[in-house]
Amino acid sequence: MESVPLTSHPPKITALQRWGAVGLATISVVLLDQLSKVWALRRLSSGEMVDVLFSLRFNLAFNTGMAFSKGAGKGPLIGLVALVVAGVLIFIARKSTSILQLVFIGIVVGGAVGNVIDRMSRVGEAPNFGTGFMSGAVVDFIDLQWWPIFNIADAAIVVGGIGLVLIGIRAPVEEDTAAAASTDDETDDQTDDQTGVATDSAGADSADG
Repeated sequence: MESVPLTSHPPKITALQRWGAVGLATISVVLLDQLSKVWALRRLSSGEMVDVLFSLRFNLAFNTGMAFSKGAGKGPLIGLVALVVAGVLIFIARKSTSILQLVFIGIVVGGAVGNVIDRMSRVGEAPNFGTGFMSGAVVDFIDLQWWPIFNIADAAIVVGGIGLVLIGIRAPVEEDTAAAASTDDETDDQTDDQTGVATDSAGADSADG
């Protein structure tokens, strides 16, 4: 019986699908992040804290460092690094054939862009912070009380990064499985061909006899 060989080649996606997935994820994260920060500034600027669930509360804070209030005062450097990382991810997206991977790339890029917008547009807004290039403070307000205060952009970077790592771990396994299946099919085909040749030869010998 003839078998159909499997292929390890990933399905092709169109440019519209590729950049649509990245763009939609990026824009969604940026909008959600910036709108939530506008709300936090309006609602929590007076020092009010809003209890949400268990230890989760909304508590306004300003951060000149990186995600989760680390690296305070290094905003310009962190902002430039974020833009470089976003550029690298977009370059990777050019070759990606996984919609899920493209969505995760968009989520990370959206998180990076969301915080860079703060660094560029909120210069001088927060008290006791500088006024240099990308020295604006990032607005944080999600407070678990057992973890540094963060925002939606920070969460997007972490969730998207974990998703990309998991996809990166899973992809080689799938490729190896597909390659092994393809090799088995080729071996079966060769065996079938050899069996067919042997049968034809035996039939010919019988006819001659």
